[in-house]
Amino acid sequence: MKQDEQYVIDDFTSQDTWRVFRIMSEFVEGFETLSRIGPAVSIFGSARTTPGQPEYVLAQKLAQTLVGKGFAVITGGGPGVMEAANLGASEAGGISIGLNIELPFEQKPNPHITTLVSFRYFFCRKVMFVKYSSAFIILPGGFGTLDELFESITLIQTKKIKPFPVVLVGRRYWAGLIQWLRDEVLSTGMISPKDMDILKVADTIDEVVEIIENTNIPECLDAPVEAQPPARKHKPRKPGHE
Repeated sequence: MKQDEQYVIDDFTSQDTWRVFRIMSEFVEGFETLSRIGPAVSIFGSARTTPGQPEYVLAQKLAQTLVGKGFAVITGGGPGVMEAANLGASEAGGISIGLNIELPFEQKPNPHITTLVSFRYFFCRKVMFVKYSSAFIILPGGFGTLDELFESITLIQTKKIKPFPVVLVGRRYWAGLIQWLRDEVLSTGMISPKDMDILKVADTIDEVVEIIENTNIPECLDAPVEAQPPARKHKPRKPGHE
């Protein structure tokens, strides 16, 4: 990919009108594909986590447990924690969804996805995560993980979406962030005490499940697992298709 082609927003200036149709096609394909999956939980975390690391194993087992509770599992479709969660979901016979993003270094979807939707635009992808998730489970990660975390709690705080569990997994990893939010952001009045209640922290799979169960999400827990749909890839809609 050429250097000047990777900046998607800047590229709008030359072909704004035609880009609208690509954006529309991503929304439509995402809505059509994900509207049939039933209750789902999104799992986020570092793409740099490797098999055998504690976070990889935890994500895999967590996804297996969530499938047993009747949830589909949604990830960003890439390697690391995302791959582990998709692996766990597929091993448990559940619906394993990957919302892959096209990046300059060409992130490839991991091989454990049963339902794949690919996106060029981050904002289209973000809508799908928020719209079709009953909970966000956040394992240790970098900027991308933090982006999804703060996007979700901002939408909940501003009442743009109905509240759902946002669970930080790994107390030691997230302790510094939580302390900074309390000591700096909360103490200076930038957020209110009830805003801190949006975030939950857990170390174990049992703790994560308990948080989700206590949030009273209807028609999710202990529901039967549906058969896996065939894998689908995002394709631009053909002219005239309705």
